[in-house]
Amino acid sequence: MRKPRQEMIAETRGKLIAAARRAFGTIGYAEASMDDFTGEAGLTRGALYHHFGDKRGLLQAVIIEIDAEMTERLNEVSAAAPTRWQGFVDECSAYIEMALEPEIQRIMFRDGPAVLGDISQWQNTPGCIAALSRSLDRLKTDGEIIDIDTETAARLINGASSHMALWIANAENPEAVSKRAVAGFKALLESLRRQQ
Repeated sequence: MRKPRQEMIAETRGKLIAAARRAFGTIGYAEASMDDFTGEAGLTRGALYHHFGDKRGLLQAVIIEIDAEMTERLNEVSAAAPTRWQGFVDECSAYIEMALEPEIQRIMFRDGPAVLGDISQWQNTPGCIAALSRSLDRLKTDGEIIDIDTETAARLINGASSHMALWIANAENPEAVSKRAVAGFKALLESLRRQQ
């Protein structure tokens, strides 16, 4: 019995994304070839072109998948904290620290910007800013932070955290840079906090 068309499309896309993710995460975007993805997935180049347009489109799809996984993990970090403020700080810090993970470091913070351009212009950025704005609105309502325009603060935090992650990913000593980046970022967040 044949699978429904939508299921076949999702399966094909999933195979190509998984194969590309392995290649991008291990040998990098520049060294990975479309024949590697299609060969591993047991598909043709035509399938890749049909679903993603080209290698760059496939990288975008891989980044969207990784970003969704990162968001899920960050939500868990935030939910585990004893207070809403601590959850916000922990979530922002965890995002920066994810730049130490080899796959995320290479795909999201090295190859992604090199191929797709400025990270602040990626299609997932507005969603990140909206989520940060909602968190800041709640913290403002709780009286945890100063009276500040939350969209402006969200854009500042998003830009700073992305820049810290890029710094870590491209550093000669990522571990040492991560410690400095997280400490500085936490100090920045503290400046938003209302004095009790």
